[in-house]
Amino acid sequence: MLGVERVVVGQHQWVRGRKGGARTVAFEVGRQRILVDNPKTLPDTPIAMTTTAPLPPLKSLSYATTSPGPRLIVTGAVHGNEVCGTQAIRRIAEELDRGERVLQRGHLTLVPVCNPMAYALQRRHGDRNLNRALGPTDSPREYEDQLANWLCPLLASHDVLLDLHSFQGGGQAFVMVGPRNNDGPVEPFGQAEAEEALVRCLGVQRAVDGWLGTYADGVARRRQLAGESAAASLDLDPRYGVGTTEYMRSQGGWALTLECGQHQDPQAPEVAYRAIRNTLAQLGLTDEPRPPVVPAIEALSLHQVVDKHHAEDRFAREWRSFDAVRTGDLIGTRQDGEALHAEGDGWIVFPNARAQARQEWFYLARRSQRF
Repeated sequence: MLGVERVVVGQHQWVRGRKGGARTVAFEVGRQRILVDNPKTLPDTPIAMTTTAPLPPLKSLSYATTSPGPRLIVTGAVHGNEVCGTQAIRRIAEELDRGERVLQRGHLTLVPVCNPMAYALQRRHGDRNLNRALGPTDSPREYEDQLANWLCPLLASHDVLLDLHSFQGGGQAFVMVGPRNNDGPVEPFGQAEAEEALVRCLGVQRAVDGWLGTYADGVARRRQLAGESAAASLDLDPRYGVGTTEYMRSQGGWALTLECGQHQDPQAPEVAYRAIRNTLAQLGLTDEPRPPVVPAIEALSLHQVVDKHHAEDRFAREWRSFDAVRTGDLIGTRQDGEALHAEGDGWIVFPNARAQARQEWFYLARRSQRF
């Protein structure tokens, strides 16, 4: 390797250089070494850290008052390459610290970066996706397991969660809402009215539900394909779809995930900032006027998730979230030549052309009358 450059983030090292005219990167985590050609996620300038520098500490900012009120937690960078929430949270924190915004009642916790490793590496995750199979564990094996042991008790000590994200494809911001009130086995819940009220004043015009039930069905199909090895892998766990909001609901709270826009959209941090302010006002934590209700919200429900079976499965076109599909439309083609057609009218959500085998490739949604 020629022109080698070593970049260290805590205990994790990028070794960058050129070999055969192509840029090649070796990523070392402990004893693991991964070679990547032409990586798009690495910065072009070195990160100035020493070999002994630890990862940034886990950090939460707490603001309390002497007046009773809800306990709200706002989180950013659960996925390290989704930074709009981080920017908005830091902006709110600076305003609170300067006295430009005043908390009048209740308790507010801000977590600008939930996954410091992924954030430092400017990628979605460290060892694995923090927002899957989220829960504390007595035997942490991966970096995200350790994060979960810190984050889960923090979530459980609050009443309400606003989790800020962004997405890969283009399109408008939308909010992921939990299930309707139910006592079923997948996600029993009794605070749908509170979530729905906040959905109406976040400032976005599209709401999507059906996440955990759809994901559980997808894992069941994944387990059928895996056969005898089904018990050996985390992504085959029936609770693999549990992330921050699902965990929050399981602990007696309620929660929303706001997808603020495309990762690089300059308006995404503004969407996140407005949502935090609106949430503070709606819950009565500040004395700002209650935010206006969005007059018309498009409501959709996820009903199917489709995994890649092979890394060479390919889309028929470059899909974006909420592109409409009609019955019979060609969505993609499997590596073995099997064509995947839409079985009904609806929308494609979270299409991920970069997904690996046995990862979510895309979701399908249909219209709902919820809002």
